[in-house]
This record gives sequence, C-alpha cells and structure tokens, in this order.
Amino acid sequence: MSCCGKALIDMSELSTLAALGAVALVAGFVDSIAGGGGLLCLPALRLAGLDPLSALATNKLQGTFGTASATYAFWKKGELEPKRHFISVLTCFVGAALGVAAVSYAPRNFLDLVMPPLLILIALYFAFAPKMSAVASTPRLPPAAFVFLFGPMISFYDGIFGPGTGSFFMLSLVSLFGLGLVEATGRTKLFNFTSNVASLLVFALGGKIVWVTGLVMGVGQFIGAQVGSHVAIRNGAAIIRPLLVVVCLAMAARLLLAH
Repeated sequence: MSCCGKALIDMSELSTLAALGAVALVAGFVDSIAGGGGLLCLPALRLAGLDPLSALATNKLQGTFGTASATYAFWKKGELEPKRHFISVLTCFVGAALGVAAVSYAPRNFLDLVMPPLLILIALYFAFAPKMSAVASTPRLPPAAFVFLFGPMISFYDGIFGPGTGSFFMLSLVSLFGLGLVEATGRTKLFNFTSNVASLLVFALGGKIVWVTGLVMGVGQFIGAQVGSHVAIRNGAAIIRPLLVVVCLAMAARLLLAH
C-alpha cells in the first residue's frame, strides 16, 4: 500500500474518532442531567463499524467517564455524599454485574417492545406530575426498598440492555423515595456510575472493549458531563424536569424507529 493510501486511511480513522468524541461530548452533557446518552453513542459506535457486543462494551467504557465526571461534580458542589450510600452502591454493583453475565440470555424482543411505552409513561409523569423542586417530599417506601430491590433491579437492567437507566433511577428516587430533583440527579449519577463500572469490568474480562475508541469518547463524555452537571446544579428543576421529558420521548422514538 502506498504512503498516500495509508495516510488517507489514517485520516479517515482520525475523523471517525473525532466524530465519535463529539457525539460523546453531547451525550455526556445530556446524560449528566437527564440520562439517555447511550442512545446517541450506541448507534454512533455501530455506524463506526463495531459489532453489537463490542459497541455495548465500548459504550460502557466511555459512559463510565461521563458518570464519573458527573458524580464528582455533584460531590464537589455538596449535592452528594457517596459514603452514605455504600450499601446501595454495593447492591447496584452486584446487580449490574449479574446483568452483564446474563446478557446472552436477555429477551431482547420483549425489552424492545416494553421499553418505548415505559419511557413515554415516565415522560408523562415528569411532564404532568405536581411541581417538583430541589426540596424533598414524603417518601412512599422505606430506603431499604431501594437498597435491596429497586437499585439492584435497575442496575441489572443496565447490565443487560441500558437505555433509560438514568430515567428509571430518577423516577424511583423522586416518586417513590421522596427526593428532590437535584438530589435525585446526584444519586442517579452515583448509582449509574456504579453500574457502568461493574458492567465495564465484566466486559473487559470478555475482551470485547475497543479501548482507543472508548477512551477518546471518554474524554468527550467527561467534558460534556462536567458542563451538564454544573448546569443541572445551578438551574435545578427548571432544567432537569423538561430535559427528562424530552430525553424520555426521544429515547422511546429512537427505539421505535429502530425496529
């Protein structure tokens, strides 16, 4: 192969990496506020030529950067105390690891059918529920219900499939456990980071991660999540609530159009 041909291939690869990094930056911004970034990154990885399992594994790598960045931002601003949620982090970790281990047995057709209406219902809830703010309300369930049921169950789903995980965490924390939107967003990032790390470790053992691509996208995710987290903390419910509605509807539409 000529030097010119080699240079063209290298430029093509570099432009693909740059485009994926840009997609990840936007996804990190959106994900840090309302979740749903995976539905931008996963199709982009597939278009770049990755097989489905490698795309899913690489998406977990780059997504981990975003959730880590957002978690750190909420912690630094005093909106999150990770030490208080050690047991929840542990159960979410186990749930996600079991989800990845079970990924080959996942009923994908069933999930594809169920996910869009669930996301639409979540969007309707956040659109028409009574006004939400950063102020906590009376919880409907005890904290143990999240620690030992909802947290690991949502994390298990994240390991198997993924889209909407952040929205499911938000819905349960706000509607069932009485958290205000800003606090719920901070905890969502922590638990989503945990499920991403668990999934990433299991995928890494399987050798399916495309490391260069994942790390380049991870840089974009980190930057986007930093910006998005500060926007969420500064604007609170005014930005989180409408973006949750838009993201849930967009995810539902994307899943419907894909089949």
